[in-house]
Amino acid sequence: MKDTIKTNSLSVTVRVLLGLLLAAVLAGVDQLTKWLVVSNMELHESIHLIMIGDTQVLNFSYYLNDGSAFSMFEGQTTMLVAVTCLMMGGMVIAMLLKKVQRTSYILAFSLVIGGGVGNLIDRLFNDGNVIDFIDVRIINFAIFNFADICAVCGGLLLCALVIADEIREKREAKKAKEAKEAKEAPAADDNDEDAALSDEMTVALDEQNDGND
Repeated sequence: MKDTIKTNSLSVTVRVLLGLLLAAVLAGVDQLTKWLVVSNMELHESIHLIMIGDTQVLNFSYYLNDGSAFSMFEGQTTMLVAVTCLMMGGMVIAMLLKKVQRTSYILAFSLVIGGGVGNLIDRLFNDGNVIDFIDVRIINFAIFNFADICAVCGGLLLCALVIADEIREKREAKKAKEAKEAKEAPAADDNDEDAALSDEMTVALDEQNDGND
């Protein structure tokens, strides 16, 4: 039994460490892509990557963003840095304390942490600005970066997991309730049969007494 507990604990530790390593790799990839953009493009320059006829589908456009993902909360750098530090710190601590053990949740946390740290590095060493360059022109969407993709995918995965767990717990509770009711039903039927038999015996005795009279 103790060996099993140690093995499970080790397995969780390995998953957590791999998750943190993945977050570090994602943040590194994000910084690498931004370095390549800064090294090879001028600010506000655009490079057409995918075009359909005269329609621009996907560009690399070098812009600076002092807001959060997809240019939200522009001009609130101090708040964004503080919130990001708190969130990333809380998630890392939760992983280290093994509050998060399931692989799917660890993956979601890793994506959010990797994306958050990638953009946090920008803010701390780039005058509060984040380097954005992925420009989806066909839908006129905000310019974003690799870190944004990681953070959003991780957040969506985390929400999906929480919702799925909630649905599963409700189903399990319903099944447990139905099983309990099914187990109690025969006992109630037996009690009803005993009561009916007792009533029949009482009627028979009354009839016998009436006959004797």
